[in-house]
Amino acid sequence: MKTERSMYVCGECGGASLQWLGRCPACGSFGTMREEREEPPRRGTKARESSLLRMETVEGESPRLRTGIGELDRVLGGGAVPGSLVLLGGEPGIGKSTLLLQAASSFAMGGAKVLLVSGEESAAQIASRARRTFSLNPDLYLACETDMESVEGVARELSPQVMVVDSIQTMRSPELESSPGGVNQLRECVARMQALAKETGAVIFLVGHVTKEGVLAGPRLVEHMVDCVLYFEGERFDSLRVLRAAKNRFGSVSEVGIFEMTDAGLREVEDPSRLFLDAREKPVPGTAVTVIMEGKRPLLVEVQALVAPSRLPAPKRVSTGMDGRRLAINVAVLERKAKVALSERDIYVGVCGGLQVSEPALDLGVCMAIASSRYDRTLPPHAVFVGEVSLTGEVRPVSRIGERAREASRLGFLSLVISDKARAQGLPHGIEVVGVRDVAHALAAFGISRAREH
Repeated sequence: MKTERSMYVCGECGGASLQWLGRCPACGSFGTMREEREEPPRRGTKARESSLLRMETVEGESPRLRTGIGELDRVLGGGAVPGSLVLLGGEPGIGKSTLLLQAASSFAMGGAKVLLVSGEESAAQIASRARRTFSLNPDLYLACETDMESVEGVARELSPQVMVVDSIQTMRSPELESSPGGVNQLRECVARMQALAKETGAVIFLVGHVTKEGVLAGPRLVEHMVDCVLYFEGERFDSLRVLRAAKNRFGSVSEVGIFEMTDAGLREVEDPSRLFLDAREKPVPGTAVTVIMEGKRPLLVEVQALVAPSRLPAPKRVSTGMDGRRLAINVAVLERKAKVALSERDIYVGVCGGLQVSEPALDLGVCMAIASSRYDRTLPPHAVFVGEVSLTGEVRPVSRIGERAREASRLGFLSLVISDKARAQGLPHGIEVVGVRDVAHALAAFGISRAREH
C-alpha cells in the first residue's frame, strides 16, 4: 500500500522539495516553503480530436466588451477581451470587490449576462453593497460557492458573458485533498478557470489576495497563467485609489486608472492633475510642480521636500511616492555638482496625492524642491520643472514635451523648465520655455544659491 508523503512547496515560484528549507533553491526567497500533501496522479482521460488549424482560417479577435468604467477600460487597453482571464489584486479593504461589483453592473446595463461567484461573503452582504453602490440589475446573477465543480456547472448552465470570482483563494477543487489557498489548489483552480474562459468565451475576473509585501499571494506561475494582472493600490484611510496593470497581453502596462472612494462606491477622477496639486494661496519653500506621463496621459504632480538639521551620524533620507534609491542619487548630485550642503541634514520628500511615480522626469522637480527647502526660498508658482538628472548633474531631455506643456498650460502654468537640449515642439501659445544645462544652472536661474542660506 502506497503511503502518503508531504512535499514542501514555495509560495512564490511553486518549486518543490522533499524537506523543509529556509530558502527556496529555485527562486531564492526566504521563508516561503510550505508543507503540501503530494497529490495522486489524475485518472486518464479520453483522447481528443486534434485541434490543428490553418492560421489563415482563424477569425480575428472578438470586439472588446466595454466595462462602462472609463478608467478600468483604459487600464485593460480599451475594454475586456472575450475569453480572457483577469487577476485583480490589492490589500484587504482597498475596494477590489466594490470595483468589480460596479463593473459587473455596468456590463449588465450594457446587455451582458453577468455571474458573481463569492466564496467569502454571503448573498445578503453582497446585495447590501449592491444597493449602496446602485449596482442592482436583473441580469446580475449571484452564486455563493467554493466548490470548483459547482461553479463550473453554474457557469455552463447560465452561459454568462462576464464572470467574477471573489476570491480565487477560497475556491477548492474536490480532486485535490489540500486546503483552499494552497499552492496546488491555486494552480488547479486557476487552470480550470482558464479552460472555462477559453471554452465559453466569457471574460473572467479573479480577485486575488496579496501578501504583507504587497505582491499577489500564491506561486508566480498563477500570474503567468492569466492574461492580465491588475493591482488596486491606495491607503485605506485615504480616498484615492490607483489601478495599475502589471501584465496585459492585450494592451499597455503603463496606463493607470484613478478613482476616489465615496460612500456610494468608487468614482472616476475626471481631472487627476488637479487632484495631485496642493492648492494654496501663496507659494511656500520646499515645493515644486512637475509633469509626469502615465501611459498616454500627462499628470501634474507637486513634489514637497523638507530639509532639517540632523543630529544623527547618518542623516535620514525618506521618500514617499518615489524610489528611495533615486532620491539618494538626486541628493548626491545636489551635493557634489551644485554644492548644496546636505550631508548634515535630514531630507524628507513626498509626491502629493499618494501617487507612486517611477518616471525619471521627476528628478528636476525633486532637486528644485530640496534646494528650495534647504535655502528657504520659494520657487515661482507658475513654473513647472521637467527633466531627468544624470550623475554628472546634467538635465537630460524627456519625451513628449508638447503634451506635458499643453497640460501645464491648461491648468494655468506659464513657464516650462526643461533641458536646453530638448526639442520643444507643439507648444501651446502663452507658455515660456526655460532651458537649463544642469542642476546648478537651474538653481541659479531661480535665485537659489548658497548666498541665500540661513
